Amino acid sequence: MIFENLITENKEAFIEKVISVARYLWVTPEHLMFLMWFETGHTLNHRIQNSTTHATGLIQFMPSTAISLGTSVDALIVMSNVEQLYYVQKFLGIFRCEYQDWLDLYCGIFWPAAVGKYDTFRITSDIVAKQNPLFDINKNGVIEKSEIRAALLKQIPTEYKQYFI
Repeated sequence: MIFENLITENKEAFIEKVISVARYLWVTPEHLMFLMWFETGHTLNHRIQNSTTHATGLIQFMPSTAISLGTSVDALIVMSNVEQLYYVQKFLGIFRCEYQDWLDLYCGIFWPAAVGKYDTFRITSDIVAKQNPLFDINKNGVIEKSEIRAALLKQIPTEYKQYFI
């Protein structure tokens, strides 16, 4: 499994649960691992929390999202990595079977309205573009889904690129 060297707790159970969640979502486990790695600042630290937004955990649950899932960021931060995967599945399960590829899976986290849309789909919010400069490659205040794809592809370590081609 990609990035398994970063799993510091419950390694075997965590990998088994990632595979289970991926099967449920009809996605590739490596894609799910990459997105959690990316969202946790390349760490897979399930207790990581953004000091500004308080987004927490493996897919950086926003406080309002955690509440909508029946939990809280305070509860998420003390869960084990395996327990937190239940909420990853619950959240991403909204678009179960609709993910066309790994980018759609990421859009399920970042901008759900883009799931299933073409790479020309545009996020026209200046605020989103300013908060996510990595994705606004041409710095025009609009993020196209293709820009997200390009930015994320650059993040993938060379040894794992084979899973994303």
